[in-house]
Amino acid sequence: MNTLLSIETRNNVLLTMAELLEANRAELISINKKDLEAYKGDDISMFDRLKVTNAKVDEMIAAAKHLASQADPVGVERFSFQHENGMQVYNKTASFGTVLIIYESRPDVTVEAAGIAFKSGNKILLKGGKESLQSNLKIVDLWHKALQKHNASTNWVTYLQFNRTETQAFLEKPTQKVDLIVPRGGEKLIAFVKQHATCPVIISGRGNNFVFVEKEADLDIAIDVILNGKSKISACNAVDKVLIDKNLTNKKDFINLLISKLKEANITILGDEIIAKNYNLNQIESDSVWHEEFLDYKIVVGTISSNSAAIEKINKFSGGHSSSIITKNDEEAKLFMENVDTAAVYHNASTRFTDGGQLGLGGELAISTDKLHQRGPIGLQHLVTNKWYIHGNGQIR
Repeated sequence: MNTLLSIETRNNVLLTMAELLEANRAELISINKKDLEAYKGDDISMFDRLKVTNAKVDEMIAAAKHLASQADPVGVERFSFQHENGMQVYNKTASFGTVLIIYESRPDVTVEAAGIAFKSGNKILLKGGKESLQSNLKIVDLWHKALQKHNASTNWVTYLQFNRTETQAFLEKPTQKVDLIVPRGGEKLIAFVKQHATCPVIISGRGNNFVFVEKEADLDIAIDVILNGKSKISACNAVDKVLIDKNLTNKKDFINLLISKLKEANITILGDEIIAKNYNLNQIESDSVWHEEFLDYKIVVGTISSNSAAIEKINKFSGGHSSSIITKNDEEAKLFMENVDTAAVYHNASTRFTDGGQLGLGGELAISTDKLHQRGPIGLQHLVTNKWYIHGNGQIR
């Protein structure tokens, strides 16, 4: 069993990790090139997430330093109660114990997610994808060096070099205690983990995010938000669906401008029946397309009769991740934001902000589309459970 490390040790390990990432920057990028060259798949979003650039290393270093600067999430008092018999009762945050992170393609997760889990006092088991193996092994080696420098056991961070069959066997019958599993990746990975896991799983679900251009929208803001939503197609916070109020002022001019801007950005546009017919676009083949998360240079544009119809459509088809309303009408925005069932709702802003760093958490372990125990970005302060501490002097019931 790993005894909880002091907050000073945890912070020092993180600061040393930042130094080691800087010192090994060139080697890490060089090792990552081998992973990129070995990748034979045709998934452009996976290739994008696999890549380690100088900017990515900067982000990893910033994440480690920021985590070191944040307050200890463990042992925070959430509730206290003085019993009539004199007992003092406290409820405090506590580590989960061991967190297994299963992810595809992203070496930065080996720093950021492991760092969040570690700072929260958890032992981390990392199961990365085979496409990023060399990059991940290098980063785990740096973790071990950082831990050793501060006399902490290297088994705080463990890399599981398992194939699919071994991963399934471990999920069904873990060879060590696992308290929480966080899968980060596509729907197939998440379904696989849910099917086989024997402990709680936090679902970092699909995106398929919507922007609703309400009839009183500022059209410049609408264009900017939609284009920004497609600026990183591999992100789970990207926009895939646009709903345009049929009563929008200057609707025709707006749609023509939106189509030309999306085409300039090399984005394939599909229309619903009305949009496809009136603007000479390919029509979606069936309603099932409204369910799809594209992770591609592709977007669907459709019309909708009202705010309430938009809410109903988003609640039926979205992945429960993010949605945005563009409107100058605060009452309509309030109606939309209170009734759309997504983890993050926006008014006149881009869904690309659904990210732990952008929403003030300093980073994230995952973006949960579950409702228990945390929804949206899971930051440092959410990767804890709780525990009751009761102090007495011989009380019996």
